[in-house]
Formats: sequence, structure tokens, C-alpha cells
Amino acid sequence: MDVEPLLLLLIPILINIGFFKLKLIKVLSILSALLTILISLSLYFLTPIITTFFLITKFTTFFLLMITSIYLLSTLYSINYIKPSRIVSERLYYILLNSFVTSMIFTVIVNNYGLMWVGIELTTVTSALLIVAEASETSLEATWRYIIIVSAGVTLALFSIILIYYNYHTLTITEITPENNIITRLAVALALIGFGTKAGVFPMYTWLPDAHSEAPSPISALFSGVLLPAAAYVLYMVYLINPLINIFVIFSTLSIITTSIILLNQWHIKRMFAYSTIENMNLALLGLVLGQPLGAIILLLSHAFGKAGAFYSSGIIVKILEEKRIENIDGLYSKLKLTSASLLMSSLAVTGTPPFATFIGEFLILQTLIQKGYTIEFVLILASLATAFISINYNITKIIFTQKGINQANLKEPTLITFISLISSIIPLILGILLLVILP
Repeated sequence: MDVEPLLLLLIPILINIGFFKLKLIKVLSILSALLTILISLSLYFLTPIITTFFLITKFTTFFLLMITSIYLLSTLYSINYIKPSRIVSERLYYILLNSFVTSMIFTVIVNNYGLMWVGIELTTVTSALLIVAEASETSLEATWRYIIIVSAGVTLALFSIILIYYNYHTLTITEITPENNIITRLAVALALIGFGTKAGVFPMYTWLPDAHSEAPSPISALFSGVLLPAAAYVLYMVYLINPLINIFVIFSTLSIITTSIILLNQWHIKRMFAYSTIENMNLALLGLVLGQPLGAIILLLSHAFGKAGAFYSSGIIVKILEEKRIENIDGLYSKLKLTSASLLMSSLAVTGTPPFATFIGEFLILQTLIQKGYTIEFVLILASLATAFISINYNITKIIFTQKGINQANLKEPTLITFISLISSIIPLILGILLLVILP
């Protein structure tokens, strides 16, 4: 068994031994995140790693880099953001955070469909209490909705796994070859609904806006930036058993259309970005099933950092102004200048504005969509993306630049979390410029 993948799983769990002292577990959590990033980078050059337990390709390492990078940023952000509540202590928060990240890493590196299902289930177990960390009544309701809806979806996914085993008599991914029969078609269709629940696919995505909007901002960043891509990764791996491309295109298109319509009248800043995540995830899923993995990976990487920046910026606004309603926030640039810059850049990033890398990923995916003959879907998705772009950026520019009342003095912005927010928002822009230079 290779040491590096094993260390990826063990490090975030073993550092929880520092739970007895708050400062220690904070330091150890940061160290854990740094080490897992370094290991993920090293794995890129060691792939493929194929054993009875592990399956890690270069494709897998991009998901690992997403998970570990947002893990580091959210851990650093949490230090100055998270306060103890009557439900979740700070020490328990970091234990759950480290365990949540471990469950996502486990999900994408195992060489077994059954263990992937276990990993997805573990992400629910480890993350449910994190949603309610701020102990509001709405967060309690969001947690219950998350548990009930996601559990229902994961149960359907279990039937998909059972059908795979029934057909192949094994769940080892590398021992399974694609087959076109009624059992594999049913297995993939059930996976679309089951694992699609966690990945934000229509119609089972209703838990997502509640969980994202009520969770603390560093957890919202992990949910949006890496949990959904991890679930999409599992869904794609099951899809390869019997590629039902038309069904996946239809459901992804419906997801993008419905979320763009909802975004037309969104009043809650974090819910707005949560619905944007559904749109981005389904576009990335389209890229994967259409045979455009480069576009999907570029979109997912850029989205992970851009959406993390959006939630980090929103967290600062909620923390300082104590306001979530878009209509009640104005003149942000005169109050929180750096936060305004971060919020604007992350908003442009997640809506696919050139030259941000999300634009390049979306362009490649849409180009492939029309090349494959999905002209109607192309038109509908393009119109939906334009609608989402206008809706989100209209709200953000209104928040930042519209001054309704008397001009307020510049408020004090928390140094660490503002810096992390800015870094997250800038990365998609840097990545986009680099890709424009590198790509032909």
C-alpha cells in the first residue's frame, strides 16, 4: 500500500489528538492542511496509483488539490471567525472540520464504488453539526433538511451500488468494464438522482441553498467549493459504467435553467451564491459527460477559489454589518473597501467573466456542447448563464456602490479573514491569465 495516499487520510484524523487544547488543535489543523496540499502535489507526479484500495490518477489529483487548498483557507479563516456556541464548541468545530475533509479525500481516492458511497455518507455525518455551529433557529432547520434530503438521496445511491455489484459481482472500479444492459442503465440512472442529490443536480438540490446560507462561511466555502465536486466525481465514475449522456445532459440543463430563474429574485446574499454553485456544478458535470474534462477541471478549480472568496466576503459582511438581506446592504465600498474588492472579484469569477478561468472552462464546455449537436440545450444554457450573470452582478454592484443613506466611515476589517478572502478571489483571475498564455 502506497504511503502518500495513506498519509492523506491519516494526517487530518491524527491531529485531532490536540483536541484537549484549543490553540494546539488550531495549529495542528493548519499544519495538517499544509501537509495534505504538499502530498496532493506530490501525488500528481506519482500517478497512476492503482492498488486494491486506492485509485489515484492525474484527474483525481485535481480534486485532491481543490479539497486540500480550500481546507487550508477555511481553517485559517476559521481562526478569526468561529466563536463557541451552545451546540458546537470551538474544539469540536475543528475536530469535525478535519473529519469532514478526511471523508472527502477518502471518497475520491478509493478504488471501490461501495467505499465511495461510504465516503459520501461520511461527509453527511461529519458536516451536519458544522451547519448548526452558529446555533440559530434557521440553521437548525437547515441541518434537518440537509440530513433528511441528502439521506434520501444517498439511499437511492445505495440501490445503484447494489445493482452494480449484482451485475459485476465486484465493486472494485478497476475490475469493472462498461456494459450496456438494463441493470447498468438503471444503476447509472439511480446514481444520477442519488449521488446527484449531493452534487446539486435537479430536482434534489433543495437542501443546498439552506445549508450553504446557514452554515458558517468557512464551511459554506467547503460545501460549495469541494463537497459538491467530490460528489460529482463519484457520480461521473458511476456514469462511466454505462454513459447515459442524454439523461445527464437533460438533468444538468434543467438544473441550470431552474437556478437561473430563482436567481432573478434572490434576497439573501449567501443563498444567491449557493444557487450559483448549482449552476456551476451542473455545467462542470456537463463537461465531464461530454468528454471535455479539461474544461470541467478548469471550471471546478476556478469555481472552488472564486466561490470560497464569495462566501468569505459574505461572512465578513454578515459578521460586521450583521445583515444578510441584499436590499439592506448598501454603500459597502465606503464601509469595507477590501471586502468590497474581494466580493466584486469573486462575483465576477463565479459568473464566468473573462479573463477569469471560469470563463475559459465554460467556453470549452459550451463549445463541446454545440459540437456534439445539443443546439437547443446550448441556447437554453447560454441564456441561463447570461441571466445568472446579470442577476448576481447587479446585486453585488448595487451592494457595493449604491449609497442610500449618509456616508459611513470606513469600518475596521479583520486583517486575516479579509486577506484570505482577497487571495481566494484573485486566484481565478491569475489562473485565467496563465491559461490564456498557455492554451493555444
